Amino acid sequence: MQSKGAIKLLAILFAIVCLYQLSFTLVTRMAENKALEKTGNDPKKYQSYLDSLQTVGIYNIGVKNYTYQECKEREINLGLDLKGGMNVTLEVSVIDLIKSMANNSTDPAFLKSLDMAQEMQKNSQEDFVTLFGRAFEKNDPNAKLAAVFNTIDLQDRINFNTSNAEVIKVIKSEADAAISRTFNILRTRIDKFGVSQPNIQQLGSGRILVELPGVKEPERVRKLLQGTAKLEFWETYDNAEVFNYLSQVNDLLKGKTAVDSTAKTDSTSAKTDSTVTPDSSALANVDTEATKKPSLIEKIEKGDTSAEAKGDTSAEGQMAKFTKENPLFAVLSPAIFQNANGQSEYRKGPVVGYALIKDTSKINTILAMAKVKAILPKELKLLWDVKPPTKDSKALELVAIKVTSREGKAPLDGAAISDARQDFGQFGGKPEISMTMNPEGAKTWKRLTGENVGKSVAIVLDDYVYSFPTVQGEIAGGHSSITGNFEINEAKDLANILKAGKLPAPAHIVEEAVVGPSLGQEAINSGLLSFVIALILVLVFMVFYYNSAGFVADVALFANVFFIMGVLASLGAVLTLPGIAGIVLTIGMSVDANILIFERVREEMALGKGIRLAISDGFKHAFSSIIDSNITTLILGIILYIFGNGPIQGFATTLIIGILTSLFCALFISRLIFEWQLSKNKEPKFWNSVTKGAFKNIHINFVEKRKAFYIFSSIIIIAGVFAVFSKGLNFGVDFSGGRTFVVRFEKPVVTVDVIDALKGPFGKAPEVKTFGPSTQVKITTSYLIEDASSNAEQTVKEKLAEGLKKIGTGKYEVMSSQKVGPTIADDIKSSSVWAILISCALMFFYIFIRFRRWQYGLGAVVALFHDALIVIALFTIFNGILPFSLEIDQAFIAAILTVMGYSMTDTVVVFDRIREFVGVHHHATDEKKVINDALNATLSRTINTSLTIFFVLLAIFIFGGEVIRGFTFALLIGIVIGTYSSICIATPIVIDFGSKKNKELKK
Repeated sequence: MQSKGAIKLLAILFAIVCLYQLSFTLVTRMAENKALEKTGNDPKKYQSYLDSLQTVGIYNIGVKNYTYQECKEREINLGLDLKGGMNVTLEVSVIDLIKSMANNSTDPAFLKSLDMAQEMQKNSQEDFVTLFGRAFEKNDPNAKLAAVFNTIDLQDRINFNTSNAEVIKVIKSEADAAISRTFNILRTRIDKFGVSQPNIQQLGSGRILVELPGVKEPERVRKLLQGTAKLEFWETYDNAEVFNYLSQVNDLLKGKTAVDSTAKTDSTSAKTDSTVTPDSSALANVDTEATKKPSLIEKIEKGDTSAEAKGDTSAEGQMAKFTKENPLFAVLSPAIFQNANGQSEYRKGPVVGYALIKDTSKINTILAMAKVKAILPKELKLLWDVKPPTKDSKALELVAIKVTSREGKAPLDGAAISDARQDFGQFGGKPEISMTMNPEGAKTWKRLTGENVGKSVAIVLDDYVYSFPTVQGEIAGGHSSITGNFEINEAKDLANILKAGKLPAPAHIVEEAVVGPSLGQEAINSGLLSFVIALILVLVFMVFYYNSAGFVADVALFANVFFIMGVLASLGAVLTLPGIAGIVLTIGMSVDANILIFERVREEMALGKGIRLAISDGFKHAFSSIIDSNITTLILGIILYIFGNGPIQGFATTLIIGILTSLFCALFISRLIFEWQLSKNKEPKFWNSVTKGAFKNIHINFVEKRKAFYIFSSIIIIAGVFAVFSKGLNFGVDFSGGRTFVVRFEKPVVTVDVIDALKGPFGKAPEVKTFGPSTQVKITTSYLIEDASSNAEQTVKEKLAEGLKKIGTGKYEVMSSQKVGPTIADDIKSSSVWAILISCALMFFYIFIRFRRWQYGLGAVVALFHDALIVIALFTIFNGILPFSLEIDQAFIAAILTVMGYSMTDTVVVFDRIREFVGVHHHATDEKKVINDALNATLSRTINTSLTIFFVLLAIFIFGGEVIRGFTFALLIGIVIGTYSSICIATPIVIDFGSKKNKELKK
């Protein structure tokens, strides 16, 4: 073995680096265990103790003393499925950005083009700006975009002579800049959020991935990420000025029993809110008028349907009559109350009405009707308060905003805020947000308050009214505060959003996953259990079959796992449950290199060679097959990493690292150990009395039986096609879009009962399946999946709770949830198809280059398609029969690609042996026998490797948890099919499409 010293040095240095990186994980675990002991496992005390260690040195190595925070940043990151937390993919709303750049133009061609671009995007991978430009040209080839975008803000870049192509280029530039600014603003917000080891990265297509391990308040995170921070200060109308307009609207709608849901609405002003975010505030330095709630709304909230409360008796007919006569006031109670003298009186201030939260969407639809908008003044904007005035209330206040500028902009906005921070008020010490304005903003604020003494000024954030204080006097200096009934976290988050800045365009959540901490701990336990069992199985098998040489493989295996973990820690990679599956699978696949070597050594020894020469030749002859097989698997791992996301990338990461480290361990660590044994005159044994002659006298005529193999495979594929037509493919939310919830009950539940309970709240029956034990179900629904409003998640959560309460099985817990929007589902489908096609193309070219015959490449690719079709067929056939989920999702695609990788590994080894046998026996007259001998010669390696990986996957399947059970089932099928196809499909294809000489074999 050449360069033995250099290899030893490299191995030692590699081990030292890995040990150094892993030491941080050990130190943080020790510190956290000590914290648990000192705090008696009290969560608050535990967190407080760890906070006190943030800047304290706990790990002294060399000249550096690392603090707890520095150690925590360098430890192995646990993914959400192991630690719990939230994974969110946001998409920047480019359409809103374009509207803003066009100053909200009402040009018909412009608006029609935006709508067309949205439709085109559903079936296209091109960016929205390009699609918009194409749609605009199609709608009116002679129209000029410059006429729409020649605004004050863009006048230095766009004039009336600017071509459409140049305008599109400007819009693209602004869109790219807006996405970058959004990324930076979100990163600033998250950095101030206080979560440990956050991850934020741009994904392309205007999407941003945010991972927050350990987060337990998903609603708070949604608000933090989706809030655009559009802060505005508006003048207001008085209630008495607006009531007559609302009365006219009510009169207009009379005679209708309900609001026409198909009425023409303005999408820019209609806002469907079925709930509100729990924030509230008022402005310091001014006095907010006490809210005097009328008796009408009080009685509605108490459930009083008397005539006094709502002009109705308890009879349904009376209620229908009132609604018919007052379509608007039946859902929006005017801000009128009775004074001490029993006379009706307008409430002073800008509040014009009250509505129950559940009725706000109906009112928004009414106000967005074209006929209604014609009645209301153009200067009037009606916005909802951010939350009810009191905790017990279920009603929101509707506030009348006065638009005083020609452009429809607020007199003062968030651009005037130079600083914002969470503070405590002077009176009562309640949380508030202190704001400092820049000089220009302070000047405008002074003028605005001076001109509105005795009137209200509304403070609006993201189109919700946070407060509407009555100005008592002119405010100078540019210092003010937002106060109210804040929790400390609410005040901190709002200050964080204001300080980080306004998002250039709204960012909507298009995909998210929330995993509870208890489910994460279960995943850790199941993952570790499957890891230990799989490791034991491999260690025992190698020693049993290969005697003392098996111990060498086991040492190399331990070194491989150590190196994988060290590299993961060095790269800051995230360890997920699929990542653990990748490591466990790597354990099985890493022995393949040792098995290849050991089988070749056994062959060399059977030829009468001495042990030293046999080992040397064994490594030399196995090298080509090892390199080829690992490169093909590495290509698959890279494609998985590029086209996958989240857990799939975790699986691909560990697979790629495992392939590289297993190569190093098999080719160098194992060789060094053998060299050391030989230098000590310790002769390694490669067999025992049971395994010495295994697979040596097998002579299967594979070539002659190839038609039977074709028929067998065709039967399974045809059965799968029938199953697809009869049952359909069971697409998961990754491909269909929707939401899934894993819910655990105290007692066993029947899925039909869960479906019946949720059918009403969700509008239609969701899909419900038992997920693991009988107390746990997986609920899939498309309810409100296309609703991009900030309140959609809360609405879905409330509807879910409403239905689950009806089941009557005691307490329940939502263990995890996932959301995939329609657009991202389309992208996942597209990327999955491309991943498979590109994989096949790369495999073909690699095999063609290595074996210099296109027939080998064709045989390998046909075998890959064969394996994918068989796995899909069996998945479809067994769907609904086996007691676990068999969904076609991202994990399934990852399984398909992994199976393809294994199949390709096996095929390359078989082809390599065929090439070797044909080369040695190129003068043989019976080439059929040569190829059959080559195939039979690979059986020992093929079966041993397949059995090892099969039992490893079986351990994951049984003990790895319900989350990856379908994934491992696909791999189990794939390992069997991949082994079969490499011998029984790939090689016959090479023969049937081969040269004239090969065609003689078909006779």
